[in-house]
Amino acid sequence: MNAKENSRISFNHQAAVYDTTRYGAHARRLYRSILERVVSLQGISSLLDVGCGTGEMLYLIRSRCPAMNLYGIDISEKMLDTARSKLGEKASLFWGDAEYLPFDDGVFDLLICNDSFHHYPAPAKALSEFRRVLRPEGRLLISDYHVGFPLRQLMNLFIRFGRDGDVRIYSRKEIVHLLSEASFGDISYESVHTTGCIVMGRKTE
Repeated sequence: MNAKENSRISFNHQAAVYDTTRYGAHARRLYRSILERVVSLQGISSLLDVGCGTGEMLYLIRSRCPAMNLYGIDISEKMLDTARSKLGEKASLFWGDAEYLPFDDGVFDLLICNDSFHHYPAPAKALSEFRRVLRPEGRLLISDYHVGFPLRQLMNLFIRFGRDGDVRIYSRKEIVHLLSEASFGDISYESVHTTGCIVMGRKTE
């Protein structure tokens, strides 16, 4: 079974309790930091949340940015069921794969990806898709694990034997390089909390 299918099965299993148990604890710790950055950006009228899960991040953004057009996509059907029950018509939600986004070119001002990037088997392909669906000068925000050496190496070793669909925990150097290779500019990396990071970039020509 491949990483994508493992992720789908794992998150389908977690969906009913993700918002209140250890399953979603790391993602929840990042919500406030993400929200602060989304609210601070100017000229954002459309936002896509890739790996939107239960829709909690979209729900929080809607509470602060009621005029923003919100979209979410996730590979887990049951996560999306939870998100739809939470959001109703406040966001447009889609089932799909981060490496094959079902959207036209250049349609989003901001793309966020919280606690999901470490699940992607082909991160360069996902970043290419992120860039494709962003408008010129559109912004990218990835929040994920920040784990130092040697713990990161140990985690990446054990990931190989797991069944949750994890693929790789990236170092600061690795993820910044991935964004640079995908032609994102103005790249910044900030560690938040104990084990989190926020990486931002801009779609440049």
